[in-house]
Amino acid sequence: MSSRLVGVGVGPGDPELVTVKGVNALRAADVVVVPVMGASDGRDGGERGRAEATVLHYVPEDKVVRVVFALNERTDRARREAAWDAAGATVAGLLERHASVAFATIGDPNVYSTFTYLAQTIAELVSGVVVETVPGITAMQDLAARSGAVLTEGTEPLTLVPVTAGSAVLKEALAGPGTVVAYKFGRQAAEVAEALEENGRLADAVWGSALGLPEESVRPAAELDGTPLPYLSTLIAPPRRDGGRGGKL
Repeated sequence: MSSRLVGVGVGPGDPELVTVKGVNALRAADVVVVPVMGASDGRDGGERGRAEATVLHYVPEDKVVRVVFALNERTDRARREAAWDAAGATVAGLLERHASVAFATIGDPNVYSTFTYLAQTIAELVSGVVVETVPGITAMQDLAARSGAVLTEGTEPLTLVPVTAGSAVLKEALAGPGTVVAYKFGRQAAEVAEALEENGRLADAVWGSALGLPEESVRPAAELDGTPLPYLSTLIAPPRRDGGRGGKL
């Protein structure tokens, strides 16, 4: 009988934003893996991440397995690859002992998620494994709801940009049509504010961090002053909408 690896999106941080299907998948799994940030020596740094904190609202702690991933490693490819291999081996071992393993990821498992890399690794390590995903609420959806920003109207496109790719990618997107959403822009907040102003997008843009958590911040982008923000900050920059109701149909 094939083992199952299920990537479960648990949303941006608010436990109430986990879908019913997501909760059922977490509870049905034999174990739930949560990604944790490694210390400089590659060991578990001890910090409880958003995915783990959310999961613990729905499953007992003894069912949760913390696995170290190089979540923010972008400069040392060898270290990153080694961390992915080690994490994959750990999860492969769990799949040998259990019929069903869930992997909890913030947001959605198919949107800039560590689960993508894990699934690729597991497919090579575990013969016949069945890989499934359960979609989750994304940070841009949550920020839109909390700020009142409208993501898209009519025929407008929506562009999602990770600012870790560099501010030039964001500037190119802002020069185009439709709404631009920027993920992980906190460390480049000054450059982002400059790009918004250059493209006439500053007035209507909003940003948020720690959505659904006690330290939540949702603010107009016009208040960006260059101070670095939390790494997992999200920006929504809508286009100008001068056509009235249904103007973009």
